[in-house]
Amino acid sequence: MDTSDPAKAMAAMEMEMEYRVELFNKMTANCYDKCVEKRYNDNDLSVGENSCLDRCCNKYWQVTAIIGQMMGNAASQ
Repeated sequence: MDTSDPAKAMAAMEMEMEYRVELFNKMTANCYDKCVEKRYNDNDLSVGENSCLDRCCNKYWQVTAIIGQMMGNAASQ
């Protein structure tokens, strides 16, 4: 990121923040739909739901990191 122009740097940071918030919201919605029982039987997550959410979120962040590395490598070539 070019930090010589503060306005460009701020715009890039804002875009990155918007991307991260959108990614988090998508991850939350997708993992919730996949893992949490639709009928609430208890106030707490079951062990299975908790495990599923943990795995789902972990995969989201792993894939995001891999894609980020691939995009960084492609941009540097």
